[in-house]
Amino acid sequence: MIKINHISKRFGDKVVLENISAEFEKGKTNLIIGSSGTGKSVLLKCIVGLIHPDTGNVFYNLRNFTDADKEVKSEIRREIGMLFQGGALFDSKNVEENVMFPLEVLTQMHADEKRERANLCLKRVGLENANKKAVSEISGGMKKRVGIARAIVNNPNYLFCDEPNSGLDPQTSILIDELIHEITHELDITTLVVTHDMNSVMGIGENIIFLYQGHKLWEGNHSEITDSGIEELDDFVFANKVMSKMRKTNS
Repeated sequence: MIKINHISKRFGDKVVLENISAEFEKGKTNLIIGSSGTGKSVLLKCIVGLIHPDTGNVFYNLRNFTDADKEVKSEIRREIGMLFQGGALFDSKNVEENVMFPLEVLTQMHADEKRERANLCLKRVGLENANKKAVSEISGGMKKRVGIARAIVNNPNYLFCDEPNSGLDPQTSILIDELIHEITHELDITTLVVTHDMNSVMGIGENIIFLYQGHKLWEGNHSEITDSGIEELDDFVFANKVMSKMRKTNS
């Protein structure tokens, strides 16, 4: 479980986050949703320690990450897997080598063990025959699956996904959502997804917080979101449903 208490952040005179508190549950797909510029990515960066909040604390299973010393922060970071928005794969490495990279950095495993672990994760995401391919040879959807394999190769307790469906067609997006959801339950980890994709919200949103202009306006699950009674959330849901229909029509 990850718990955030009263997180606030401003850049100069601009308030980006204001007094955000929430709990992200183990074994569930937890979503942070909201329009662009509403503070989702800044909140994610506060949670993983890339940005220090002005006020508030982040707890990983009761460990205060925000105020922890360097040793404790390093320990927690070793328990984190990240799926980046753009994939962030190394063009100079093949698929297998990309997945092995966290093991090279964080473990003392023998080379054969690293390779075996990497290929086990590639098999889990349906890419067992792509291990020797160059990054330039695979599709956008395959790159996201390689990113997922790399994110779970170190058996993380926490998985963070930043706009995992960015740049994907609707059908591939659904496959990526389902994969993230399945892995969350299989590994019983705390997964946190930042997204503005309503298909993701309705498909895998087991625990959701909605941000609007730096404030948390709503918290619930996908079955409750259309009955929130919150105008800003209703506008967000409606606008994204329209965009989703347009993407399907054009795909």
